[in-house]
Amino acid sequence: MIDYSEIDDIPGTTIFTADRARKGYHLNEFCMSLMKAENRERFKANERAYLDEWPMTEEQKQAVLDRDYSRLLELGGNIYFLAKLFASDGLSYVQAVSTMTGMSVEEYQKMMLAGGRNIEGWRSKSKGI
Repeated sequence: MIDYSEIDDIPGTTIFTADRARKGYHLNEFCMSLMKAENRERFKANERAYLDEWPMTEEQKQAVLDRDYSRLLELGGNIYFLAKLFASDGLSYVQAVSTMTGMSVEEYQKMMLAGGRNIEGWRSKSKGI
């Protein structure tokens, strides 16, 4: 197993590592299933029952139900696969991602158009810089 502690120390960023890819395989497969209209309909009709068809962890299933996108990334979700979940909820990528920043859509768009987040205070969780 590779030591990812250095990249996991980056504030506000979850790197999609090989370990996360393995951990999130079934979560990402679930997300990809939502590309088919009949699967989206089944999911929307009974989210929990549909999730229980997938060999995901309980923590992953609960994060889907909670639409906790940041937690889903930590649990192995890939942002491009999670976009299928966003779209199933009628959210744009910007709308969904703004929820992970604690900003409104307008605030998030303004920040990104201004060049993104200021790096001050966002270099190391452990060092507080």
